[in-house]
Amino acid sequence: MSTQVAIVTGAGRGLGRAVAHSLARRKVAVVLAGRTADHLAEVRDVVLDEGGTALAVPTDVSDAASVQALFDTCLEEYGRLDVLVNNAGVTAQVGLVDMTEDDWDRIFDINVRGMFLCSRAAARHFAATGSGRAINVASVFGLLGRPGFTAYGASKGAVINFTRAAAAEWAKFGAQVNAVAPGYFATDINAELRDDEAAVAKVVRRIPARRMGRPEELADLVTYLSLDAPDFLTGQTIAIDGGESSV
Repeated sequence: MSTQVAIVTGAGRGLGRAVAHSLARRKVAVVLAGRTADHLAEVRDVVLDEGGTALAVPTDVSDAASVQALFDTCLEEYGRLDVLVNNAGVTAQVGLVDMTEDDWDRIFDINVRGMFLCSRAAARHFAATGSGRAINVASVFGLLGRPGFTAYGASKGAVINFTRAAAAEWAKFGAQVNAVAPGYFATDINAELRDDEAAVAKVVRRIPARRMGRPEELADLVTYLSLDAPDFLTGQTIAIDGGESSV
């Protein structure tokens, strides 16, 4: 039996999948949360094949009852929770004048409400046990302005400030909260963009490293914050973007 347990939201695809695999390789039992059961099952099966421990729990992070069921299942199965990775998120490129209320609400329901519901559930457990770590996946777009991403950028800015405030609250019961702000990473979410050489070249020109990130690079950072970072590190947002937010 592994000594630590982590819930990873948005674990069925992209960066969340990479994070789940990275934690599992460190002998952490991973509870995989996401909306698509088939994707979660694929990740779970790979983790199990590699000798790890995983449980797939289909979850809508914007729904309070679904989130409570996720945490109840985790504690019933493993009896503990040590790490929460708030990775679930959606994006859309829509100009502000064309944006509908539904466009705005969809992004904030997942990116902000979902983070709040999961963090609240985790905080109640961490407060009782006197320890715990949460890592919130923000975005470089929460640090920079990009046309067409008003709602997404605003939601990720909210993630960053939520992290600061939550860290100040959680310190009194011995838990830490940090955020990571990824730039462009090569995942299935931008597969269409990466098929367009001209579009990729335009993106890469803004990145001093002159490339997109690899999912395992982000996963390694989240794993460090989850397991190895000092307890004195809290309330911080670490940009992992090839230098994009520095220029």
